[in-house]
Amino acid sequence: MQKTWRSHVLLAYSLAILAFLYVPLVILAMYSFNDSRINAVWTGFTFRWYEQLFNNRRVLEALINTLIIGFSSTIVSTTLGTIAAIALHRYKFKLQSVINGLVYLPILIPEIVMGLSLLVLFSQVHMPLGKGSLILAHITFCLSFVVITVGARLDGMRSDYEQAASDLYATPWQCFRYVTLPLIMPGIVAGALIAFTLSIDDFVISFFVAGPNSTTLPLYIYAMVKRGISPEINALSTLMMVVEIILVLLAEFLQPSHKAKAED
Repeated sequence: MQKTWRSHVLLAYSLAILAFLYVPLVILAMYSFNDSRINAVWTGFTFRWYEQLFNNRRVLEALINTLIIGFSSTIVSTTLGTIAAIALHRYKFKLQSVINGLVYLPILIPEIVMGLSLLVLFSQVHMPLGKGSLILAHITFCLSFVVITVGARLDGMRSDYEQAASDLYATPWQCFRYVTLPLIMPGIVAGALIAFTLSIDDFVISFFVAGPNSTTLPLYIYAMVKRGISPEINALSTLMMVVEIILVLLAEFLQPSHKAKAED
């Protein structure tokens, strides 16, 4: 009886936390279809704000910038992160624990500190702020997530498959191409999806290193909010939430656990 009572309390508490987190998002999405410009009053259902949003040239420019930066940073961070994860998993060397700690550091550092430090770095090397600086900044904080995700897959992979391929006279490249890479591919895809989600969602770091012609969607939404909340903001935010939820679900579906077996 006491156990049942505690279970009900825990369930109610969990539901309250979920409601606190997601009810505002549901309300925002609902009012993106409101026919009134005033969010406090529901006057009818409409797609008008989505039509105005897609006819807004500045929004399309921000969307293109976001996609270019997101895809570029994802490709580079996934490639470098996969190579780094394989190296950290396969080779043992001095100060490896220190290197592993440094991999986690960009995740632990506050975004405002990282954004300011990157701005100082770019100014010291006289690099102009724009798409290039944004791509480098996004690679910096996405790289750690890829290394950790691919590393988790490597930790759950059995080594006998590679040893069997070597016993069958496979070269190191053939062993990687036909054995290791297919086994860690779910981790690579999950890391890429996480990196892309983080890139298109980033605001703080992008705020510091963006140039005048490299406005991303989060920066554009911030500028729109400063001029006053418009139903177009609700529509744009709803579309971003839908895309990011899909990417996060895909990443979670492909995310390997530390206990996963290579044959799963």
